[in-house]
Amino acid sequence: MCDPTRDDVSSQSRAVSIEKRAYIQRKWPLVDVVRALIVVIVHFLCLLAPFNYQWEALRFGLVLFVITTLSITFSYHRNLAHRSFKIPKWIEYPFAYSAVFALQGDPMDWVSIHRFHHQFTDSDRDPHSPKEGLWFSHIMWIFDTQYIKYKCGGRDNVKDLKKQWFYKFLRRTIFLHIVMFWTVLYLYGGLPYLTCGGGVGGVIGYHVTFLVNSACHIWGSRSWKTKDTSRNVWWLSLFTMGESWHNNHHAFESSARQGLEWWQIDITWYLIRLFEVLGLATDVKLPSEFQKQKMAIVR
Repeated sequence: MCDPTRDDVSSQSRAVSIEKRAYIQRKWPLVDVVRALIVVIVHFLCLLAPFNYQWEALRFGLVLFVITTLSITFSYHRNLAHRSFKIPKWIEYPFAYSAVFALQGDPMDWVSIHRFHHQFTDSDRDPHSPKEGLWFSHIMWIFDTQYIKYKCGGRDNVKDLKKQWFYKFLRRTIFLHIVMFWTVLYLYGGLPYLTCGGGVGGVIGYHVTFLVNSACHIWGSRSWKTKDTSRNVWWLSLFTMGESWHNNHHAFESSARQGLEWWQIDITWYLIRLFEVLGLATDVKLPSEFQKQKMAIVR
């Protein structure tokens, strides 16, 4: 028999334990250690960039940042997490593969976390809730997989990806692909390509993505009546390929377009629109005028 009082106590205890979570002084499983090491190594290589400067390598790093960040937004986010549009597998899979080199996890992991974020936005169960602090929502949540599992449960929200051999293959072999990529990077260009290329490109890619989770829930403007703290941060839109129109996104989660006004830069949408014009992207979702009127904040 269900005891409501017991459930309330359990919920309160859960909230208290979340608030008192020790993010550093805790048990660190191997997966968290590996994630932390990767992030630290990339930042260390970036710090070494001035001592190994080479314009060609830096240019490669900037190109790497653009390609991997665009792949994250186009593939992991709008195509896989929200199913905002459909594309043939011969386009879908290469974009998902190139997103792997942004070092933000395999498609199943990334999509699962993001779907949980929308399901539990700004609540105690949000994987990277800004209510647990700017530093936590920006980066610390990445290194605590047990905490995410405790809050959100198992990864049962990506069954659509689990059915596809390609995403199962990437999940099992992602570390191999990353090691091979960085090995080729070093063999081709030595330390300049590791530092000015992979290091600089990786760090920029990391933090522009992380800022969407942190800054875009703290600072910026709101155009829509969402039940969360999402904000639009205009200056970040160019670097995030349009992801920082975050209030727009939370208002219309399935929309393929996040920069809803003509002046709101959304590079990812421009790519989606190009594929649509070419007949390669179908079922492209956009908010209706009725939906916009319903969600608009009356000034």
